[in-house]
Amino acid sequence: MTLSEKVLAVALSQEGVAEHPKGSNSGPEVNQYLKSVGLGPGAPWCMAFVYWCMEQACSAIGVKNGLLKTGGVLLQWRTTGLKKVTSYGAVKPGAIFIMDYGNGFGHTGFVIKVEKDLIHTVEGNTNSDGSREGYEVAVRRRKLATIKGFILPD
Repeated sequence: MTLSEKVLAVALSQEGVAEHPKGSNSGPEVNQYLKSVGLGPGAPWCMAFVYWCMEQACSAIGVKNGLLKTGGVLLQWRTTGLKKVTSYGAVKPGAIFIMDYGNGFGHTGFVIKVEKDLIHTVEGNTNSDGSREGYEVAVRRRKLATIKGFILPD
């Protein structure tokens, strides 16, 4: 199993994990995601979710996690040592998508599949409206035009 396949399996296993209480950026699992990057309850957690999933996948298959240990989406994009692409031609399931909302705000998650002008994703700290400050791990669809780029785990 490749790292991309394993990390996607880990991320999908978390679908439905939600904040407790809703809107708090905390809860048993959310706090684990945040702790994995050195943050405490209450911080935005989409990047922490991605890092935690990578850490679990890397540990399971015995490879080093190439992501920066951070909760910052755009900091990850700027500084990761992993391969980055801005075109979706090389994107496969398990790739990490990056969104840039401006003013230092971003959002991230994993690609499940690319379909025409959409990506199907699994992401943390979102909701059914696609918020970057939601309350759960959910499967979503996003327009490719909204994506800044992708980080390729392997």
